[in-house]
Amino acid sequence: MAQEKAEPAPKPESLRKRKVPEPSKLDDFIKDKEAAILLGKALFWDMQVGSDNVTSCATCHFHAGADNRAKNQVSPGLLIVDENGQATPDFTFQVRKPNGTLQKGDFPFHKLSNINDRNSTVISSVNDVASSQGVTLEKFIAMLLGGAQEQRSVVADPVFNVNGLNTRRVEPRNTPTVINAVFNLRNFWDGRAQDRFNGVNPFGRRDAGAKVWKADKPHDQKQVSIDLNNASLASQAVGPPLSDLEMSAAGRTFPDLGRKLLNRRPLALQRVHREDSVLGSRSLMPQPGISISTYAELIRTAFKPQWWQGSAQISGYSHMERNFSLYFGLAVQLYEATLVSDQTPFDDYAEGKKDALSAQQKRGLELFFGDAKCANCHGGAEFTKATVHHIEKERLEKMIMGDGGKAVYDNGFYNIGVRPTREDIGLGGTDPFGFPLSESKLARDFGDKVFKKVIGVDPNEKPKKNDRIAANGAFKTPTLRNIELTAPYFHNGGQRTLREVVDFYNRGGDFHDQNIADLDPDIERLGLSNEDKDALVAFMKSLTDERVRRRCAPFDHPELFIPNGHLGNENTVYNDGFGRARDALMLLPATGRNGATPLRNFLE
Repeated sequence: MAQEKAEPAPKPESLRKRKVPEPSKLDDFIKDKEAAILLGKALFWDMQVGSDNVTSCATCHFHAGADNRAKNQVSPGLLIVDENGQATPDFTFQVRKPNGTLQKGDFPFHKLSNINDRNSTVISSVNDVASSQGVTLEKFIAMLLGGAQEQRSVVADPVFNVNGLNTRRVEPRNTPTVINAVFNLRNFWDGRAQDRFNGVNPFGRRDAGAKVWKADKPHDQKQVSIDLNNASLASQAVGPPLSDLEMSAAGRTFPDLGRKLLNRRPLALQRVHREDSVLGSRSLMPQPGISISTYAELIRTAFKPQWWQGSAQISGYSHMERNFSLYFGLAVQLYEATLVSDQTPFDDYAEGKKDALSAQQKRGLELFFGDAKCANCHGGAEFTKATVHHIEKERLEKMIMGDGGKAVYDNGFYNIGVRPTREDIGLGGTDPFGFPLSESKLARDFGDKVFKKVIGVDPNEKPKKNDRIAANGAFKTPTLRNIELTAPYFHNGGQRTLREVVDFYNRGGDFHDQNIADLDPDIERLGLSNEDKDALVAFMKSLTDERVRRRCAPFDHPELFIPNGHLGNENTVYNDGFGRARDALMLLPATGRNGATPLRNFLE
């Protein structure tokens, strides 16, 4: 990237030598790390976490850490803003309507008469997003029977419905993989999951009111603020369980979720393989669940007592119910931290095994780290620069923009011209507390003291009031590891194949000129031949870890019943008796440490 100070040329590095980031104060919370990982894996895969007792975290992350479903996977342009940044959503479906099925011919979402010329005739262009279905729109009312079930009411959904029957809602951004996500400094496409975990929500120190409950003695409970570094996975994990798009009826809280789960058997609706690498010794196969009777028992084993032993009710909730977000975030982080895919042909090559790559892949590697400029954003052993290793000491950086002017930007976040900037401003957005998601903009508009209070460190750059900030339309650079398995691509899911992705970069993006005020300078015509493109695709396939493809340890998993749209099609669905379309479920059988037959990739 053209910057004020020259960076060393990118070079291949093996991920095996990269230390997995971990909170420095983890021992203040965790009593038994193995028990916490077990708890995290159970919570991640457990369908009981969803208000509907179907939707788990894994529902959108079951295939190489991402999602390969094609039915009912389209969201309209829900994140469009006007020139003043005010929301102007487009509720019209252009590619497929609710409960429709994506086809190969729908891609790419921006079709050109000449794939090598971004200025050639546009055949079609849509602002829809290929993403992941979550829950139907409902309102949470109460927990019934001491937490045995959730009372919910269906709310008519004006967007996601077929003939007035609610369909499962679809996220406005494509699902990123959770594999290797532990290396990211921040998570979510817009970086809102902070690297400092507050125990409550994704926003870290941005939420000054976020507190958890501590009891050094059972009768002595008090509210405290916590601040764990290297914990953006924990921050990310506590977002979806309360989202009325993703996993929850609107209005449910974490204490409600705690009340629901604490006295339930983990994975009570799903079978666990006897050879599961984490849960296998506890499997009740052929019956569902594991031999730990309740989540409360697991939490007492995994966490130190001061975080759960309080004896008094707090506004009608127990200490353990009140702190359920703390357990959920940290346990899921510790589980996801085991999902590191470093056994690839590329890693072998980077460690000196020169025959690990084919001649074509070696040519692709040369292009990737050279003339194709891929490594300028997808650099390092993680194949993304949005990482703790790359960013921690240089969160803000100056660069020469696509139009030749200077700007300050958040390291690892770039506008690459996938769609017009105003369709989704990404990092250019604002958190619920009035602060910019962009740390560059935060430093410029609020100053050093507020930056340190909100982010936890001093800014390494100090932008002046009139300095240009590159944040609008910028998104976190995703890892390219296992990229062969995680289609569709980009934040809008608008490209189906790796060849389409290479074509996109070769022509210098699709909205280069429209986004020039925020565009990354490396988004320019590359002049690649067909042989060059094939070589780049071949090289990216060397980043696949066969353990991920075959779902071997640590990527093995419990059984999962996955919503795959609804019975019928985009014109006809069937009422489940409550005003919702009846689900079509597909079964993902449990695997053990030795894995199973690979799943089909998206639309393959």
